Amino acid sequence: MECSAEVSTQAPIGLTIMEKLIGLIMIAVGALWLYTTYTNMTSISMSAIFLVLSAAMIGIGILLVIAKFE
Repeated sequence: MECSAEVSTQAPIGLTIMEKLIGLIMIAVGALWLYTTYTNMTSISMSAIFLVLSAAMIGIGILLVIAKFE
């Protein structure tokens, strides 16, 4: 009596959808943060930190959207 179970390496569809949704939300929040910081720049030192953080958030969001689970 042989039992051979195949293990699926595919991600659950709900996990994939949530990954893409969180990526889109991060892009939107990062873009709003970038725009707000850029239009209200008073102190260049503090604004630079927030500009970099918002750009990083947008970059991570893009990576989440284009990532493929294997």
